[in-house]
Amino acid sequence: MLPTDAQTRLFTRDSALDPLASRLRPEDLQGFVGQTHLLAPGKALHTAITSGQLHSFILWGPPGVGKTTLARIAATTANAHFEQISAVLAGVKDIRAAVDAANARRGVGEATVLFVDEVHRFNKAQQDAFLPHVEDGTITFIGATTENPSFEVNAALLSRVRVYRLRALELTELEALIHHAVNQCFPDLEISAELVTRLAIAADGDGRRALSLVEMCADLAREDGGRRLVEESTLEEVAQGSLRRFDKRGDVFYDQISALHKSVRGSDPDASLYWFARLLDGGCDPLYIARRVVRIASEDIGNADPRALELALNAWQVQERLGSPEGELAIAQAIIYLACAAKSNASYRAYSQARQLAEQEGSREVPTHLRNAPTALMKAEGYGHAYRYDHDEADGHATGQRYFPDGLNPPPFYHPVDRGLEIKIGEKLAMLKAKAAAADLKAGRGEE
Repeated sequence: MLPTDAQTRLFTRDSALDPLASRLRPEDLQGFVGQTHLLAPGKALHTAITSGQLHSFILWGPPGVGKTTLARIAATTANAHFEQISAVLAGVKDIRAAVDAANARRGVGEATVLFVDEVHRFNKAQQDAFLPHVEDGTITFIGATTENPSFEVNAALLSRVRVYRLRALELTELEALIHHAVNQCFPDLEISAELVTRLAIAADGDGRRALSLVEMCADLAREDGGRRLVEESTLEEVAQGSLRRFDKRGDVFYDQISALHKSVRGSDPDASLYWFARLLDGGCDPLYIARRVVRIASEDIGNADPRALELALNAWQVQERLGSPEGELAIAQAIIYLACAAKSNASYRAYSQARQLAEQEGSREVPTHLRNAPTALMKAEGYGHAYRYDHDEADGHATGQRYFPDGLNPPPFYHPVDRGLEIKIGEKLAMLKAKAAAADLKAGRGEE
């Protein structure tokens, strides 16, 4: 058996052993860092918290920006009991237990804030379990998620809460947080302003990561006459392998892909290269980017410069053959070319309209003159009759021949733009259209 004092030490929590982020967790909005777009006086969330008149809401944002802390502050300010469950570990049974406890508190006049961390990990049935208790006021629901609630939270729950989007911490906010941590917990730690900035950059918008890096610096700092010095080598050690905010299944990934696509479409090669580099820096597979570049070549450039598609396909092939980092240069070359190329989405729009018409019109028969007739029976049925072979016609074009199903005469899908090669394409189509109109007029099919 352990002595009584040893038992006490074993089972009594020592807050000094808590992570730095836990020890420095603010208890009110004055100590909260960041999110001024939500917490400035007069903003809806600030008013709800400071007035104590809470409504149910979801906090949506990247890791380490204070979602749990903000929920705790909201509950404390509203004099409500703070109950926390994690969707990673909890199930419907845990939800019922939390609601039962909230009902008991309600009976003695105490409100409950139920904070659900990682709420997007609950399935539809689990999310639905909150609905009646949010509606009848048994709980004030606060959810936290790193994923877009539009996709991960069901519509019924979303309709009963307000969503607040939290942002990654700014560099200056992270620097202030690091200085505060050093002053409060490590007064003997000396770290230059330059190294503080570099720590803040390594934290990449994540306050919890910033405090973790400070703790590691304190552990590895060099002792020097009662002082502890954070040196260049210390920083390199603790920041080694720091990852960017990037998730190939989440919003950050798709936001950056969207930024790359729109930068190319906007003919900005520098911004296009920047987002390409950001994607690589975050760990994106270069082959995925190469496939997206091929898509851009067809969607946004098309026949204005057909060489763009060829170059994009070549870059994809180079990446497959050479791998990284050599292949990435070929992708960068293709991105620059696409950004500088003439732009046209005429092919994309024409294809979309053709798809829509095909879906609407159903299985219309192929006109008889367009059908092949490899057998005598087919010829007897008139397959291929009156078809005019374009190569035997003047200028290689059978003027007036029709190619849509009988009775189907839609307006043109393809409208070449007046940029790049499509200028020439447009001129040719206009010439063929004029010839067809003249032929129709001569045959008595056109307008007098």
